[in-house]
Amino acid sequence: MDLIKEIRKKAKLKLRTIVLPECNDARVKEASQILEQEGIVKPLLLTRDKIDPKEKERYIYEFFQMRKEKGISLDAVAKLFEDPLYYAAMMTREGKADGFVAGADHTTSDVARAAIHCLGVDERFSVACSCFIMVVPDCAYGAEGAFIYADCGLIPDPNPRQLACVSIESAELASKLLDISPKVALLSYSTKGSARGKSIDKVTEALALVREMAPDLIVDGELQSDSAIVPEVAEIKCPASPVGGKANVLIFPNLDAGNITYKITQRLANARAIGPLILGLKKPCSDLSRGCSAEDVVDCAAVTAIRAQ
Repeated sequence: MDLIKEIRKKAKLKLRTIVLPECNDARVKEASQILEQEGIVKPLLLTRDKIDPKEKERYIYEFFQMRKEKGISLDAVAKLFEDPLYYAAMMTREGKADGFVAGADHTTSDVARAAIHCLGVDERFSVACSCFIMVVPDCAYGAEGAFIYADCGLIPDPNPRQLACVSIESAELASKLLDISPKVALLSYSTKGSARGKSIDKVTEALALVREMAPDLIVDGELQSDSAIVPEVAEIKCPASPVGGKANVLIFPNLDAGNITYKITQRLANARAIGPLILGLKKPCSDLSRGCSAEDVVDCAAVTAIRAQ
């Protein structure tokens, strides 16, 4: 299965408008052309002429009304909206676009802040997080080499409830995008009590919460990464686990572990890393690594479009 082709094909089935606010970035310009030429999404490259001054003023006032209780001034909001990122986010909020993709020229914190403040957090979880779709070539593990890694971009040290929400949100994404039955592993340096520590306690508490919140989800923890994805290791370390050796959604105990692992996988295994995709919001959007290629922008736009379908 060529997952990248399947994602692009799925995006074409029901075209969605995706805003690209970083119009001066050469990679984003190239991606916009590819998206339009191949009919993957309806890209809206947010050049200066696409920004309506009256709409911008309205968005500034609306954003101020949403955030004034946090102590922000109207002048401070106007300064924020000098960046087209916020205009794109408000377009998405209002339904004039189905999602937005940014991050080629912004930090993750910049993109996440605009997304969370403009789009709002899904009340089901009240937790925004991020994940990557990892596609590892010539790999027998996961879903034919495909995995969801989370959280790799937003929550530095999730508490048990946050970790549980990350697990459920990531599983939902895996089911929608990859057409697989998600098998979720909460990762640790311990497998089923082989070690002790506060971070292990956090993972086991998160597991109990996941099972309470999503009783039909196939999930287990705490598992070491080899126990989670390698059947032969799972037979030795956790033979009774419903996930051991079969995991395709890997949940990391903190941001250090997630971010380091996705980058190592990407570089050493020559894997494709699509994301970070921001989860847990009322409308879909995607961040980008500032080291992204034009193809990465295309794939993030395609994924964002599918999520909006």
